[in-house]
Amino acid sequence: MADQLHSGSDSAAAVWRNRFAGQVAIVTGAASGLGRGIALRLAREGARVALLDMNAERLQRTVEEFKQQDLSALPFVTDVTNDTSVRTQMAQIEQKMGPPDVAVNSAGIVGPTNTSIVDYPVEAFDNIYAVNLRGSFLITKYAVAAMLPRKSGRILLIASVAGKEGNPWMCGYSSTKAGVIGLVKGVAKEYAEQGITVNGLAPAVVMTDMVRQTAPEQVAYMTAKIPMKRLGTIEEVAAMATFIVSRECSFATGFTFDLTGGRSTY
Repeated sequence: MADQLHSGSDSAAAVWRNRFAGQVAIVTGAASGLGRGIALRLAREGARVALLDMNAERLQRTVEEFKQQDLSALPFVTDVTNDTSVRTQMAQIEQKMGPPDVAVNSAGIVGPTNTSIVDYPVEAFDNIYAVNLRGSFLITKYAVAAMLPRKSGRILLIASVAGKEGNPWMCGYSSTKAGVIGLVKGVAKEYAEQGITVNGLAPAVVMTDMVRQTAPEQVAYMTAKIPMKRLGTIEEVAAMATFIVSRECSFATGFTFDLTGGRSTY
């Protein structure tokens, strides 16, 4: 099934190979998982992609993989929780690649799972907040600033169905992803007349390395709530994400799109 979806994704990318031609796209968490999948799809459709991740070694490997496919990508080692790191790297991207047309914040962590709030370490909550919500804030802040002079841009923040409905036993993840959805709603209204759209994407559980590190009981609970009774794929997320940040998606802002196999239907 995954191979079929991957082939389908490749075919779709071939059809839309020029959809992002001439555009600069920023993707965080781009060395693996959803970020890598979204960045790959954008590059295959013609974008020059700035790959942001804090894992320098894995990031360099990803860039080499892109280059082997003749795809345009540059690495930027970035800590999305750190204001100086994000501000500096965003300035470097503009200097080396030009102002961004697209910014996708996919950097995120799950934190403790299968854990009651009474057992949830405060340090773990602070950490997941820093990555998931503060990171989303910083990327959005500097992406908007870079897009404003041209009054044009697309920003996408990866949220989660957990932020809409709440998943028990993972309060840090659920609450910070709910915060991401609130960030999308508020900032989008600020710039609705400035040519900049800000949207979210809320997947159900998707098979990534992050999910493989999640407690099996937690994954089983989340999968059981999906009417399709399967996990999503990186390719499916990438397909929807690239539509949301394309010029075709011109009359949607402040919205968090659903990708949950039927779990969320509102």
